[in-house]
Amino acid sequence: MDKVILTGDRPTGRLHIGHYVGSLKRRVELQNSGEYDRIYIMIADAQALTDNFEHPEKVRDNILEVALDYLACGLDPEKSTIFVQSAVPELTEITFYYLNLVTLSRLERNPTVKSEIAMRGFEASLPVGFVCYPISQASDITAFKATTVPVGEDQLPMIEQTREIVRKFNSIYGDVLVEPAVLLPSNAACLRLPGTDGKAKMSKSLGNCIYLADDEETVRKKVMSMYTDPGHIKVSDPGKLEGNTVFTYLDAFCRDEHFAKYLPEYENLDALKAHYTAGGLGDVKVKKFLNNVLQEELAPIRERRKEYAGRIEWVYEMLRAGSEKARLEAADTLEKMKAAMKINYFEDSDFLKDFISRQ
Repeated sequence: MDKVILTGDRPTGRLHIGHYVGSLKRRVELQNSGEYDRIYIMIADAQALTDNFEHPEKVRDNILEVALDYLACGLDPEKSTIFVQSAVPELTEITFYYLNLVTLSRLERNPTVKSEIAMRGFEASLPVGFVCYPISQASDITAFKATTVPVGEDQLPMIEQTREIVRKFNSIYGDVLVEPAVLLPSNAACLRLPGTDGKAKMSKSLGNCIYLADDEETVRKKVMSMYTDPGHIKVSDPGKLEGNTVFTYLDAFCRDEHFAKYLPEYENLDALKAHYTAGGLGDVKVKKFLNNVLQEELAPIRERRKEYAGRIEWVYEMLRAGSEKARLEAADTLEKMKAAMKINYFEDSDFLKDFISRQ
């Protein structure tokens, strides 16, 4: 069986460093590893409309922004198929068939769906499309026969729902669909990078993000205003690491070689943490170090993004070509599904013969 990856993002804004450490950086590594036969990267505009249906311009305006972020991070259309979800209508038809395999109560028990509903305050105005988000995601994954789905831990309930749908479909209609496996980030700090304000989630709607497209000065200002330990008032005070956003970011981004370059009085992050918790180390010094680390990581991304922005017509055509290629793959899966479900009436030459023979 071919090894296939499917992953993607909702285009409701530019991508931020939470996306980068949580998935984008790993995607590039997987793409360049040579271990996978096919890689599909989806701009999930249709899913984004489930809670932005009254403001489609928010989605439309960010299609090319997300594509630029992908390319800037190193995703290569020669190695990965980058496509737009709504340009593959077969995904909608597959979703329709999966609706019959999942109960409403099962959807409402999905922890990810429950938390997202609460965060958005839908209450009585909950769109059906949003509740059915896991089914749409199952369609995306299975349409491309994905064997591996790189996700953060918050998405595990969604992938488990996909696996349930695959097992239910195959038990009824035969072994047609591929059951995917999950690939989590290897760095625990990357599982869910908090916002700069210390909130549990980095979110565009909360305004606590550092974007991949932010310029150098914007990044510096965001880092220097970052949430630390509110009890660490004086430099001499012992500081806490738990809930300290600066140290969470250092866990995600810094390496030993950064200390030799930017903070040579410390051998590694453990030494820095030990000094901070013992007292005698100020937040400003740690933040300046983090800023240097992030600037080093983001500088080449900013440069590549600027380069691709100057070739935006090429980016547009790249998305068109990727969407056409993705549609062929999804159509092949849909054809096999419909044959298994016995609803391929005009493709099955025996359909009419069987009817006549029964008369």
